[in-house]
Amino acid sequence: MRTLTLGNTGPQTSALGLGCMGMSALYGEADRTESIATIHAALEAGVTLLDTGDFYAMGHNEMLIGEALRSAPAARREQALTSVKFGALRDPDGGWSGYDGRPAAVRNFAAYSLQRLGVDHIDVYRIARLDPDVPVEETVGAIAELVEKGHVRHIGLSEVGADTLRRAAATAPISDLQIEYSLISRGIEAEILPTAAELGIGVTAYGVLSRGLISGHFTRDRKLAANDFRSMSPRFQGENLDRNLDLVDALRKIAEQKGVSVAQTAIAWVLAQGPRHDAAIVPLVGARRRDRLAEALGALDVTLDEADLAAIEAAVPAGAAAGARYPDSQMAHLDSEH
Repeated sequence: MRTLTLGNTGPQTSALGLGCMGMSALYGEADRTESIATIHAALEAGVTLLDTGDFYAMGHNEMLIGEALRSAPAARREQALTSVKFGALRDPDGGWSGYDGRPAAVRNFAAYSLQRLGVDHIDVYRIARLDPDVPVEETVGAIAELVEKGHVRHIGLSEVGADTLRRAAATAPISDLQIEYSLISRGIEAEILPTAAELGIGVTAYGVLSRGLISGHFTRDRKLAANDFRSMSPRFQGENLDRNLDLVDALRKIAEQKGVSVAQTAIAWVLAQGPRHDAAIVPLVGARRRDRLAEALGALDVTLDEADLAAIEAAVPAGAAAGARYPDSQMAHLDSEH
């Protein structure tokens, strides 16, 4: 497994990270035993970065990762790096109530995360979405205090725009920006990615398969459970879904010519964008099963030359996706879209 340093001050992590959210929430039912086995398989394969959020199923995901780490071989456990998002407010019915970036809340969230994960420090800590009522300098300053005390190793951000990234970096060293980036979600290329590269801030790219939409496994007739986020996602609705799967069909032709899967092609494309943009980019793969993890890891062996990249660009041009990344109510919380 190749390694990559996230930003000038960030940790050295594997070429791919494992996003664990789907093991607990938002994508229908998951199998706990298989989830833990998948985390173990990732660690065994050399994946070091495990990404979670304290609000994923109200702490369930952190406890799941904690259980997986406790039951992993010591050598693998010690290589694991935890990336935690905080700040999203939930209610007992599973609802969402905004974001809290106040310094006192930052310290409170961290205390609970450390306990649930069963670790003495969090490797990368970041607010999930910018709190519009709290200056980013205050939130980042509070994380910096946790760094000074040894509870956190590195400061990250999530879904913020270029201006916010600059303000945060002027407050304390920022190692990493987590943000959606894929063949059909390329909005960061205009300003955010160049700013991150200029400031020496790494990028962990989530949604590299657009929640399974461009994995090559999603079918037009698939029925989604009511508790599956994609049942409300604009890109998975009606004509939008048909248009987006047409893009996948075009991508599939290129993948078949190379003898690899659609998912591997899409992940390899994200991996190729780091050198092209002079940026450190680590794709997060949201595999919930060992077979999907194995497929994703195969992307590390896929080489895309300039002809391949040109063919992919022609098949899936920037801006070709139908529908927004999130429903309107959630788009309003994305500083990266402003």
